[in-house]
Amino acid sequence: MSPSRSRSLSRISRTPPRTRRAAPAAVLATTLLAALAACSSDAPADGPAASGQSAEQKNDGGDKPSKFFDRTEYDRQLKLGEQTPQGPAAKPWEQMLQPAMADTAQYRKKGSADDVHLCFSNAGVFNPWRQVGLKTMKAEVELHDEIDDFTVLDAQGKDDKQISDIQELAGNKECDALIVSPNTTATLTPAVKEACGKLPVIVFDRGVQTDCAVTFINPIGGYGYGAVAADFLVDEVKPKGKILALRISPGVDVLETRWSAAKLAFDKSELDVVDVKFTDGDPAKTKSIVSDSISRHGSVDGVWMDSGATAVAAVEAFEDSGADVPPITGEDQQDFLQAWKDKKLTAIAPTYPTFQWRTPVIAALRVLKGEQVPKEWKLPQPTVTEANLDDYLQDGMPPLHYAMCGCQKMPGFPGDWGGKK
Repeated sequence: MSPSRSRSLSRISRTPPRTRRAAPAAVLATTLLAALAACSSDAPADGPAASGQSAEQKNDGGDKPSKFFDRTEYDRQLKLGEQTPQGPAAKPWEQMLQPAMADTAQYRKKGSADDVHLCFSNAGVFNPWRQVGLKTMKAEVELHDEIDDFTVLDAQGKDDKQISDIQELAGNKECDALIVSPNTTATLTPAVKEACGKLPVIVFDRGVQTDCAVTFINPIGGYGYGAVAADFLVDEVKPKGKILALRISPGVDVLETRWSAAKLAFDKSELDVVDVKFTDGDPAKTKSIVSDSISRHGSVDGVWMDSGATAVAAVEAFEDSGADVPPITGEDQQDFLQAWKDKKLTAIAPTYPTFQWRTPVIAALRVLKGEQVPKEWKLPQPTVTEANLDDYLQDGMPPLHYAMCGCQKMPGFPGDWGGKK
């Protein structure tokens, strides 16, 4: 194993030391750019619409549903959001929305079922969402005595490295099942298809353009997220109110679908979306954008965000400008939830729950037992509201911890997630 490969390999094992390959833990990057680049795409976003906008309003944020928009999928996700999921009420990571079950008898592990070796090709840990997720996945692995080995290769956000990682893991006869969180959709598809011919593959979080995986695990989706946030502002902001839409970056499929759903809601309302701007996930840039929008428009009456990474920066920008913080959308990061409570904000936090990192481990074990799993395992996508805010805000957790981790009752919590015991 080369030094560069060794640095990207993390492995948990319960086998005796004489039968183990030593491997250091993956180094966790801490950059905050694109905090929900968890579903990144290499495709560009569409540009702004030309009609009905001044040159000033045709800004760098885009103003029409992008090429990612799919009306059928939009309708499906909104309907899924109204459904009651199947499964244990206290374990949303095991719940399913309208599942179509797939037979897995062909993948039943031969021999002992108590020496499972799971392998995981991870797109990377380049933002807090993914860092919280990986900690949660590793904690899930520790709950299952039948898992002797858990090998993780970190692609560090690089397609070419993940292609190599998938090939290495799929060719490793010790791997009983392969979990994949693809870095990008189209580029990783051939590697996933090749792996499917060698062992059972479980894809989660980001998708690929093949259905060869035994199961694809993900929450309801971007349309559901974007619509929840936009509908909240439609309800809370007075007619003709000025809306500032803050986006992280173009071409990221889940973020594009969030904006597409929000724009449809705003177009049907009497609200005026005066600015749509990209923040690059940069708090300083976010503050500048908010201050500029207040200055140019006289006021801003509501803020929609496609990700909550810089929500606190947006709140601070209003305070710095001497303006009241208007209704605002964020996410389940602790810093935003704390600001929401402390400042008595009018807010909502749709989520892309990190508890989804538990599900692939559970799914892989079921597959290796020959048990049925959903072909598309759709998880619920809870929303933090004023009514349940206290359920998700926990003292002593790091500012960038994601509350919807489903990890609160796992061994090692809160310390292993950076919290105070």
